Formats: sequence, structure tokens, C-alpha cells
Amino acid sequence: MGSAPPVVELTGVVKAFVSGRERVVALEGVTAALAPGQVTGLVGPDGAGKTTWMRLCAGLLVADAGEVRVLGLDPAADGPRLRARIGYMPQRFGLYEDLTVRENLELYADLHGVAGPGRAARIDALLEATGLAPFPHRLAGALSGGMKQKLGLACVLVHPPELLLLDEPTVGVDPVARRELWAIVGEQVASGTSVLVSTAYLDEAERCDEVLLMHRGRILDRGRPAELRERVDGRTWALSTAGAGGRALRRQAAALPGVLDATVQGGRIRLLVSEGQGAVSLPLPGGGEVQAEPVAPRFEDAFLALLAEGSAKEVGESPGARTSEAAGPAAPARDVPPARSPAGGGSVIELRDVVRRFGHFEAVRGVSLRVPAGEVYGLLGPNGAGKSTIMKMLTGLLPPSEGEARVLGLDLAHAPSKVRARVGYMSQKFSLYQQLSVEQNLQFFAGVYGLGWRARRRRIPAVLEEFELGPYRGRAAGDLPLGFKQRLALAAALMHGPEIVFLDEPTSGVDPLARREFWQRINTLAAGGVTVLVTTHFMEEAEYCDRMGIVYAGRVEAEDSPEGLKDRFRSATLPDPTLEDVFVGLVSGRPDPRA
Repeated sequence: MGSAPPVVELTGVVKAFVSGRERVVALEGVTAALAPGQVTGLVGPDGAGKTTWMRLCAGLLVADAGEVRVLGLDPAADGPRLRARIGYMPQRFGLYEDLTVRENLELYADLHGVAGPGRAARIDALLEATGLAPFPHRLAGALSGGMKQKLGLACVLVHPPELLLLDEPTVGVDPVARRELWAIVGEQVASGTSVLVSTAYLDEAERCDEVLLMHRGRILDRGRPAELRERVDGRTWALSTAGAGGRALRRQAAALPGVLDATVQGGRIRLLVSEGQGAVSLPLPGGGEVQAEPVAPRFEDAFLALLAEGSAKEVGESPGARTSEAAGPAAPARDVPPARSPAGGGSVIELRDVVRRFGHFEAVRGVSLRVPAGEVYGLLGPNGAGKSTIMKMLTGLLPPSEGEARVLGLDLAHAPSKVRARVGYMSQKFSLYQQLSVEQNLQFFAGVYGLGWRARRRRIPAVLEEFELGPYRGRAAGDLPLGFKQRLALAAALMHGPEIVFLDEPTSGVDPLARREFWQRINTLAAGGVTVLVTTHFMEEAEYCDRMGIVYAGRVEAEDSPEGLKDRFRSATLPDPTLEDVFVGLVSGRPDPRA
């Protein structure tokens, strides 16, 4: 008896797009067959070709060359027959925000021709599975980000598909909601559905039965996550940061020969080294050395090693010649006054019993926190917890309903414009002007931040160089890959040399390499005395913070260093907790009193 035919089969597939005068190849001769009855993951940097692959399978694009077969059908020629058998959830799934949760499900049931006595039972089962059963009459537009994603998945599943295509389904979703989404996916696979999913979260790739690692439109490697991890066995090490500055130690370690990646992880620096490198030690400025200890590899290490070594082969250098160190931001040409120490202490950000209401809804309920100069402070919490509202109050975009908010010693109730001139803000959603070019966006924000023409002539070329945006200076911002949009947004926020930078979900949806580069820049800023306040759903990123506050239902439920928070949850049954364990332990299963 032969094996079951593949659910997806690509043979020599080529797909390219034209952007301006440039031809961009999204898939270059891709050949692969995906087995049925499992979860197959597509992982790779921005522009690797993951979304193009998904759209070809859904029949939304036609290959320039090669053949695409999905469930034995040609998506281009057999679109209607295929769409009746698959479910496709794109990155921006189209919910009808003026309809209720149940009305959205009813509408998608109509669109898919779901009728008969089983229709109501199917919708009820999906509401229960997604945790939306208590909210059938809530408008979709009033849902949190995580609840919207779960409703979107439920709408796709209202007609049970043979193949489920999920393009970045958990972008911008907190860890609790991500676990719930993956539980739903697991139930579908158990019922016989095959799943093809692309993801920017490498910890999620571990949940897949098989993973295809993509780069520049090609498949670099494929295999089960455990098999890929084994390939970097013996190449992952950890240096203790006890008695030494973690950021300074990371920069030293990243510069060592043979080190491919160096990241702060709590009280340690985690290293990935070239094949055959062996043990690593680091001399200390005051004498002596720090000896690295071996640690178990993660899937992320296999991914980074493949990309680093693959890129090195392309340019003909040894993998160890490249380190994870990104160029730090150049000294800004400032037309703003230098930082002043705030009166009454060293805190440059201070909230005292702050409340923010929208009508009768208390988005923020009595929050107090203090952040000293040069600290990287993280705000973590579920979707809708109040993080972005706190951020907008600190940048002067929203006034507190009660309490006191001070930034750089200035009361935001009386001097919000003075504060905005001395801080940088990168919003959760890409907020630059999509139709303007990269250089035009930088010119505009330089003017907004008050830089004179002489300062702009110095600063803009420096920013284009330091963020490697020079080749894209004439391209419309809306046409940039997501990682380059993120670079441009950060560059705009830093144009005027701010003393504090506020970053609201800055790396949501950005691939792991772009996130690494982003945090290297943030570490450089912090080392230069800039204060950073960041919200994030990536627990790995939270490890880079000096301290963090976990926000739930408008309050700060816990505040400490990453290691301090993990120590609170350490036990005989959980001897080595992760920050995700901390997060889930603090917020999972608790009702929101504001609901």
C-alpha cells in the first residue's frame, strides 16, 4: 500500500514581482512536497517567500514558471473546486468590525454554503473552542487583538477544511492567546486536517511536525525541529554576567572570533559559535576571565546558524568572520537641548496612581512606576491590558484622567509639547507615510522634530547609512519589506537624538534576524544613556530588559528584573521557569474585572 499523496507539491516554482524599476524574485526554483496529516511550518526572514508560497497555494497568485499542486488540483485552473476544500487565513484577515462575533461566523457560514441542522452546532463548537462563547454579541471591532485572531481562525474553520493555510496567525498576539490558537490548530490536525503555517515566532516552529527554513526565495533546509536542533549540538554556550555589565559583556562576546550570535538572556549571555569552535572564554577588564558553560541548543540556534553560514558562503568568507554585532547609531546632530536631570531624584519616567478612562471604561487603573535614566524597561501583558494606553500617556498623546505623569521632570498635564520635543516614539502600527519615499519620510520627521536645514543635511545621510537604508532612499515606504519598514520607523524616531525612546510593539511580525538587529541598536542607545521603554509580546525580547512590569486589567501586577520574576515562580516542579511561564502564571485564567 503506497503512501498518501502530498497535500502541497511545488515543482521548480518561480515567482517574481516588479517594484518600480526593480524585479524582486520571491520564489526561485522551489521544489517541495508536503506530507498530509501534519503541521508543516515555513520559517524565514522577511522577503524569504513565505507569503508568496501561501498565496500560490490559495490560488491568489499564478507562478511565473513551474507547477503548483494543492490537494491534487492546480490552484490557478481549479480555483473554485480548491477553495471549497481549503481554509486560508492571511496576515490581515477581514473581519467585519461592525458585526458581532456570532454575526461574523454566520456570514462566513453563508459564504461557504454551510447549511442544515449541523450549522448552529458547528458555530457553537467554534465559539467554545476559541473561548468566545461568553461574547457572541460583542462587536468584532471591540475585541482585543488576540480575540480577533481567534475569531478570524474560527471564521476560516466554519467550513471544515482538508488543508488549512495560516500566514503569520499569531503576529501581535500575547503568549496566552498564542497557546490557545495552537491548541485549536492541534484539534484540527487530530480531526484529519493538514496545516501549512508561516510564523515569525521560532518557539512556535518547535510545535510543527516539520519545518522548511527559507531564505531569499529558496529552501535552505528542512526537517523535524528536533533534528535541526541536533545539528548545532555542542555549539551553544552561556556566560554568566554576575559582577559585570550584561550589555558590555555581550558586545565583547559578539566580537570574539567564531561567535555567530550573542544575546542577553536574564543573567547570562547566550552564545552560538561556528562549527568546531569549542569552549569559549572572555577576558575581564579587571583581570581574570569568564568561562562559558555548555547549554542545550534551541531551534532558534539552528535557524541562525543556517542563515549566518549560508550568507557567509555567498560572499566567500568564513562564518566566524561575521558576528551578530550591528552598527550602533551615529551621534545625532541635535538642535534640542541636552538632557537635564529631573528635579527630586534620578527617575526620568514617573507615574503616580495614574488612571485613564474612556467613558465608563478604566483602561488603566492606578498605575505607579519609576524608570531611571539609561534603563531598558519592558511592559508586558495580554492584548487589551493597557500597555499602549500607558505608552500614549507618557508620550503626551493622551492625558491621564487621574494621577500624575512626569517625563524628564516635566508634568505631562502642563507641558506635553516640551516632552514630545525630547522623546522619540515608535507606534505599534507602522505610522510613516506609505506613499512618501524613505528619504522624504526622514525629511518630514526631521522637520516635525525641529531639526534645521543644516542639521538635516548632516543627519539624514548618517541615518541612511547607519540603518542601511541608502539603497532604498527613493523607494516608497509602503513598498518596503516589513523589516525595513521597522528600520525606517526607528530611524525616524531617533532623528532628533531623543533622551527617551518609547517603542510600542516595535518588532511585531518582524523576522528573528531583524529583531536581533533592532535590539542591538537599542542596547547601544541604552549604553549611551538613552532611556528605553518598550512593550512586547516576545518573551525572548523581555530578557533584554533591565526591569519589566507585567500589566493585567489596567494594573501592574508584578515588577522586577527578568531573573527576579523567574525566581518567584521557581519550584520543585518548575526548577527553571521561563518568562512565558511567569507571564502565563500571572494572567492565565483570570477574569478581567473591566470586561
